[in-house]
Amino acid sequence: MAETLDATDWAILTELQTDGRLPLTELSRRVSLSASATTERVRRLEQAGVITGYRAVVDLGATGYAVLAVIRLKYPGSQHGPLHRLLAERVEIVECLRTTGEDCYTLKVAALSMGHLERVVDELAAFGSTTTNIVYSETLSYRGVQAPS
Repeated sequence: MAETLDATDWAILTELQTDGRLPLTELSRRVSLSASATTERVRRLEQAGVITGYRAVVDLGATGYAVLAVIRLKYPGSQHGPLHRLLAERVEIVECLRTTGEDCYTLKVAALSMGHLERVVDELAAFGSTTTNIVYSETLSYRGVQAPS
């Protein structure tokens, strides 16, 4: 569908990525469409799988997760099912990307403490070698995608 996104679709996506709770009446005002036309556009973007969901952005520290880490995993095996099951079970693993290059996976892990992080890393190390980086701060939060130039 990417090639069929027009300027209005991108305007809707920009607004919803900034504030997913934006009332449709306000969204329609911001993108200069009627409320019904905006509703139909949003529904079409959802049905096409362009918009895949809505979520709250949560401050990890405010919820008790004091440590944020990025873990790279070199996974030498060809059976990824056991690892995928662990990823599904461990709520501390908040994001996982399968990547090319020397590392197979890059994970974002939120832990309650360094000891908690150590336990998660130990579990991941059963699947291959890990490299862990502690996050000091988030310089750029996820800002969503924008229309290609």
